[in-house]
Amino acid sequence: MKIAFYGSSLLSSWWNGAATYYRGLLHALAKRGYDITFYEPDAFDRQSHRDIEPPDWARSVVWPADAQGLASVLEQAADADIVIKASGVGVYDPELLQGVIDHAHARAIRCFWDVDAAATLSEMGRDDAHPVRRLLPQLDAVFTYGGGPPVVSAYRALGAVQCIPVYNALDPATHHPVPPVPAFRADLSLLANRLPDREARIEEFFLRPAMALPERRFIIGGNGWDDKPMPGNVERKGHVGTSLHNAFNCTPTAVLNVARDSMAEVGFSPATRVFEAAGAGACLITDAWEGIEMFLEPEREVLVARDGKDVAEHLEALTPARAKGIGRAALARVLSEHTYDKRAAEVDRTFQAMRETKREKAA
Repeated sequence: MKIAFYGSSLLSSWWNGAATYYRGLLHALAKRGYDITFYEPDAFDRQSHRDIEPPDWARSVVWPADAQGLASVLEQAADADIVIKASGVGVYDPELLQGVIDHAHARAIRCFWDVDAAATLSEMGRDDAHPVRRLLPQLDAVFTYGGGPPVVSAYRALGAVQCIPVYNALDPATHHPVPPVPAFRADLSLLANRLPDREARIEEFFLRPAMALPERRFIIGGNGWDDKPMPGNVERKGHVGTSLHNAFNCTPTAVLNVARDSMAEVGFSPATRVFEAAGAGACLITDAWEGIEMFLEPEREVLVARDGKDVAEHLEALTPARAKGIGRAALARVLSEHTYDKRAAEVDRTFQAMRETKREKAA
């Protein structure tokens, strides 16, 4: 089956944390025989910050971020068996969703893929005319980046025919253990772009322990931190391309995950960083959120912190041997249960079931 996927970017992770998710999942679907075209706008300077060139497992179409470019890619939706509009494209989001519904052929499966479900649901709760809320009845399914039972229930209550969480996972060909790199040596490292709905949590879970442990070395990677006041024992690395993520995760004693406000509140939303770190065999410390046990076992495969004080205490107690043991256990767990091949098998079964339902209705 042919998939037309309209998303933020497959080629660039520049201000685009969903890139790893798109690559892992769509590559795994391609291995199952899907013919995939990914449509991304030439916007936000992403094309000059590509992490990868167009892959051999998907056709890449970069469209001009204007009305003419929009029209040109929407016309191509008619050629697909499955049309998918992802959240957070960043330009023409309402027009893209309406457009893929209008241009898809009658037998096509129409889906919305929400990579920030908690935030989208919050917006829809405040706006009865929200474009996603208005169009839910015309979609065959909503897929989400995570969110678990609370997100499924919320989407169903708003009119979604079905809502299927497809969690982040690991592509072991991309994220795996590598030798340490001296430039990334630290006691604790964090990779996160500066976002308004996460900054206060990063202050608590990262900067507070850095101030409490002035003798320890901390590294922060990601966009937007240049003018943020930080203790002298914190080094800013700026944007860290995906090709360096393995070294970034493997080298420090521990790496930190900090969820965005909405994802922490709803739970069941492990970020891509969780699986990237586990896949590299890193010792991960994560802020506390409901559902972590579905993915990694606290104290054995991950360390969980309720606040910055907990992070500091974990670092004080962490020996190199224990850190390596936690990393090895996390790697074994994600290889066994949380790969994109396994996620793609779930998505494939859902697509096949929806295809059969459409055939029965048409008969």
